[in-house]
Amino acid sequence: MELKISKFWFIVSLMVFSFLYGTAVGKWEWFPHAFLARAHNQAEAIAQSFTQAPGILTDKVYTGEGVHIKSQEEMQPGLTLITSSWNNPEHGWRVGFKLINEDGGVVHKWLFDRAELFRSGLSQRNDPERTDIHGSHLLPSGDIVFNIEYVGTVRADACGNVKWTLTEGNHHSVDRGEDGSFWIPGVSSKPSNVTNRYPDGIPGLGPVWLDRILHVSEGGEILDEMNILDILYANDLERYLVQEYQPGAGTGGPDTKNITHLNDIEPLPAAMADEYPLFEAGDLLVSLRNIHLVFVFDPQSQTVKWHASEPFIQQHDPDFIGDGWIGVFDNRDDFIERGGLLGGSRIVSLQPHTDSTRVLFPTSLSDPFYTDIRGKWQMLENGNMLLTESAAARVVEVAPDGQSIWEWIHAPRENSMVPYVSQATRNSLTRKKVAWSCSSVNSKTTSPQDL
Repeated sequence: MELKISKFWFIVSLMVFSFLYGTAVGKWEWFPHAFLARAHNQAEAIAQSFTQAPGILTDKVYTGEGVHIKSQEEMQPGLTLITSSWNNPEHGWRVGFKLINEDGGVVHKWLFDRAELFRSGLSQRNDPERTDIHGSHLLPSGDIVFNIEYVGTVRADACGNVKWTLTEGNHHSVDRGEDGSFWIPGVSSKPSNVTNRYPDGIPGLGPVWLDRILHVSEGGEILDEMNILDILYANDLERYLVQEYQPGAGTGGPDTKNITHLNDIEPLPAAMADEYPLFEAGDLLVSLRNIHLVFVFDPQSQTVKWHASEPFIQQHDPDFIGDGWIGVFDNRDDFIERGGLLGGSRIVSLQPHTDSTRVLFPTSLSDPFYTDIRGKWQMLENGNMLLTESAAARVVEVAPDGQSIWEWIHAPRENSMVPYVSQATRNSLTRKKVAWSCSSVNSKTTSPQDL
């Protein structure tokens, strides 16, 4: 009896303590207030994306908006293609692209109604109204190839007329091969553990979302496909799955797993192949976010020639950048507001044949920079880097010493929230070269306020 009474008072005291501590967390922002606040904001943003047209929204980080130029003479010439969601006065919110000059003026734009792009044959998970545009590739003709996240791929002309669509759960990056074809991630329409290598199911592995590498023709036909898990198992790399394989993890619900999360595929150009002693032209550079793995493999034999799982965390966008180096967007998601624990996102570079690593950005001269998810980067011809801070809706060009010389910030739209900026790329285009026959803006560049 005495034991029961003691147990009763222990439970009561624990409840009182929990109540008081919970009150203190909210009032004085004690641990884990920052983590809970971030989780709440992200959940709210995702919920809004299910019910509102703008797509996925994020908390506003920066006070300014539009273009800010700090050193125009140091900029890489060209026009910048920005991927996001935009509020069209005539039609409301649209996903799409705006090609801007250095002052922020709109030179051309492509805006799309997601539901109009994919009318049928989509599962609930692949609902175009619940997602936005991620990867893209702009062609010299004004055609643009892009992914509606986890739905499919679209090729549209300069006027926004759709030439073809591909509904393979396509997502993340779009990279073009030297023959004009495209390398695009795809994912299975439902969870499974059945692959070509394991037709009876992968031993010990339950149903997961199966990431696939898709080789797609210029006309939108699938030329070849490779299952990521088959590649990992064939090269004795399945051990990397263990660190992320947890019940209930991922985006598919309590019984499925987003186990690998393929987010980039890039072929090694023939012109750069001699700079990479371990590789050959056409080898593919691949990024798997959820297991923090980057590797290069031969798509013909499916032999992995090199791989690395550090020093990055939930990385994106590895690129061949010359002289044997591979640059990686290191998100370094530390679950702390604005990357407070590890210091923010980075660009790290690895040289496989020498096993060397260096940090390209930030430096002691750099401004704060952090995006826990997404993120893209581009090494520019003059040595600058163009960085996409997706979760802060910001694009910044930095000099080799890490200093910011140009930036663009999305204007806030919904209760001090802004749409994600999925990608920004600097293109070697001039206003004269963008004289496409059916320009979506008139010959006079529109003002920065039109953004």
